[in-house]
Amino acid sequence: MSEPRGTEGTTQRLPVLEKPPEETAGPVPARGSGRFWSARRVPAAVVALLLLALAGAFLYDIAAVRADRPALHARRELARQLAERPLDDIWVLVGAGVAAALGLWLIVLAVTPGLRDVLPMHRTRPDVRAGLHRGAAALVLRDRAMEVAGVRSVRVHAGRRRADVHAVSHFRDLDDVRADLDAVLGDAVRGLGLTRPPRLSVHVRRPGRKG
Repeated sequence: MSEPRGTEGTTQRLPVLEKPPEETAGPVPARGSGRFWSARRVPAAVVALLLLALAGAFLYDIAAVRADRPALHARRELARQLAERPLDDIWVLVGAGVAAALGLWLIVLAVTPGLRDVLPMHRTRPDVRAGLHRGAAALVLRDRAMEVAGVRSVRVHAGRRRADVHAVSHFRDLDDVRADLDAVLGDAVRGLGLTRPPRLSVHVRRPGRKG
């Protein structure tokens, strides 16, 4: 096909239209979500108030010394005690142990996510996170277990790694009831959509017997 020419005989190229990329039919599944992090509002507020009180006391003491006034009695007494008491004194060791324990507690709070009662779920969209409370998961498993024939009552404890199911059966063979519970609860656990489905531990007994 001949190329069109301009009025002065120069060759002009027509713009080439690129085909737009095809859009995906639905949202792309995202990777599993990790555990939810707690805001730690109470420990953060306590630490902030303590630091504020300590900083205010030191600033007041510095201002008082600069104004030719005596320093705070607490600071003078603390300096005297630190100067006179040996390092192996019982109160020095107790104070050091308390300070180390508080520091270790703050470090643990900083590096651990918390919110152990919230189980993370699979993410179907990268901008949406979902979690399921352990109590709600236990309630779902209990309702599904009550649908099994022969089950009289069920007690479920759902943890982050394992779900303990204790059922009482008043008729049918216990092995048959346990097999039905394994199948039904296995489907129920997969239906919860959890990132790390808990491992099932099913126990079936007769009424009046502990087990």
